[in-house]
Amino acid sequence: MDRVTLHLHWVGRRLLLGLGQTAAVVLFVFALTEALPGDAAVALAGDQPDPERIARIRAALDLDRPAAERFLDWAAGLLHGDLGTSLVSGRPVAAYLSGGLGPTVLLACATLVVLLPLSAGLGVLCARREGGPLDRSLSALTLAVHSVPEFALGVLLATVFGLWLGWLPPTAVGADPLTEPAVLVLPVLVLVSRPVCTLSRLVRAGMIDAMASPYVAQAQRCGVGGARLRWAHALPNALAPAAQQVARTCDWLLSGVIVVEALFVIPGLGTVLVDAVAARDVPVVQGMAVVFGVVTVLANLGADLVARRFAPRAEVVA
Repeated sequence: MDRVTLHLHWVGRRLLLGLGQTAAVVLFVFALTEALPGDAAVALAGDQPDPERIARIRAALDLDRPAAERFLDWAAGLLHGDLGTSLVSGRPVAAYLSGGLGPTVLLACATLVVLLPLSAGLGVLCARREGGPLDRSLSALTLAVHSVPEFALGVLLATVFGLWLGWLPPTAVGADPLTEPAVLVLPVLVLVSRPVCTLSRLVRAGMIDAMASPYVAQAQRCGVGGARLRWAHALPNALAPAAQQVARTCDWLLSGVIVVEALFVIPGLGTVLVDAVAARDVPVVQGMAVVFGVVTVLANLGADLVARRFAPRAEVVA
């Protein structure tokens, strides 16, 4: 088989694996939410719940049906794009997601826009000065920043730049991130702080290996040098391991966004999820978890494609 056919077969296998992973996510999410203590009927019954009232609420919400039946109905709805209905408000779960999707996507995209070029630039810079004072200083700084929890760093930044200096808004209360992007600066800094440490070190290591590789040596013999050699020949082949880490960073962003949105009072999906867990609104939790799981599967599939595309090959520059 030629290279294109082999590539298509590989993509097909990865897509089938992704479908299997998505099905496993759906089953796992349902099992976990079933294991949660209490349910929406208890939450809706109030502070002094009456057993009979709880039973009536549970029957009205179909919570008294066997778990297997509820799972099959829920899974059948997912196949048609129906994420279910909130037990607390009666609104479709998709409405909750669409309401909180904008701020979360904006925050995640802003984080990636800053993270990717910053990581590549720091990695290339450290590789050029391997073992020098700049390389050692950046290594020590990234290690120190990586060891600070997001919540603690967020509180520190909000206190210093938001309350003491007054340079940036400490929270997003009453602000629209689309019209007032300044409210995103501190959240983005918090979300970028840890993954940039890991990604820049991976790019640095990949660049060092790439600069010592035969294809870079051949490019140098052909007269290629300077920035073109580093950015056009060495960097693409240094991105394969970093691409895998970007997928794991997307997974981390899903959980990090929840913490950051709660800290900076951003009305995104993280806030919706926290409120749904507090109210035992299981369909909202399930729908959110399924969306997060599918995003994780797609991110890893994309990372595999990028890593395969940029993986070093045997041929050299002519």
